[in-house]
Amino acid sequence: MSKNQSYSNYNEKGYPELHLGYADIILLGQWDGLSNALYSLIKGENLWVQYNLYKDPGVIEKYTLLTGTVELKYEGNRRIFQPGETIDASQYEKIICFHAISDADILIHTTVEIFEPSFFETQVLQEEADAIEKLDGYTYMHCNRIKNYSIEVWTELDMPKHLLQTLRWGAYFHDIGKLSVPLEILNKPGSLTSEEWANMKAHTIEGAKIMRNHKVDMLRKSAFIVEQHHEQYDGKGYPYGLKGDEISLEACIVSVVDAFDAMTTDRVYKKALPITDAIQELVAGRGTQFNPKVVDAFLSVLKKRQNGWK
Repeated sequence: MSKNQSYSNYNEKGYPELHLGYADIILLGQWDGLSNALYSLIKGENLWVQYNLYKDPGVIEKYTLLTGTVELKYEGNRRIFQPGETIDASQYEKIICFHAISDADILIHTTVEIFEPSFFETQVLQEEADAIEKLDGYTYMHCNRIKNYSIEVWTELDMPKHLLQTLRWGAYFHDIGKLSVPLEILNKPGSLTSEEWANMKAHTIEGAKIMRNHKVDMLRKSAFIVEQHHEQYDGKGYPYGLKGDEISLEACIVSVVDAFDAMTTDRVYKKALPITDAIQELVAGRGTQFNPKVVDAFLSVLKKRQNGWK
């Protein structure tokens, strides 16, 4: 299934479905009192699992690999998730990552009251993701990369898993305010005028407004990340000139990952930097533009990936 296939609520067989760009999800229905969904993960992408956000010991959440090759990452350890094997997420205290080495199909078997409200809320959120893709395909894939690497940094810092959902959506929709910026400004091959730059900078505030007024609660909770992700550790960022610990850790993570992705991606107005040069820029901005703890964690993630990116 194409990464750019258009979103629809139901497939030809009448099953509710989601096309997320990095995965497709089909809600197959309920049996044995549980929801069952087919999660088709695209090669190179990740499925992040944080068990039992609601602290309910009765929640069931299991994952069975049906087809494909998947690597299971947990607390710095890696192993191959074997076809036919089932992972019971309740046995894992921290965040689990399923990394698709090839296209893969995973069957999710979980508590109805937990999974289905989240599934249908995500259908609503996909409308925003589709709007971003129509705005600019780069922005769409950029947002997905920022989400993935922000989660990796959060995991590297060993932060609470129950806050991961807030980071996930704040990172993914960090640029949603660019829906209010004209494309000729977003893709201008040259310096922006002062008026154009003011328009561009306003995307943080406009994006936070969209998030705070959203009908889905989990997006409203992530608005502060969208608003703060261009603040700088030394107080020279925007929109409010926050500094140091005044800036949320979540926004600091998005800021570092966002900057690195911007530096290492071709755009109409610039060529990508080599990864080694981009790393030097992060180090140079450590403690001034960027939160030093976050830079160190991100560089650790890159080192584990042998500087692999995207």
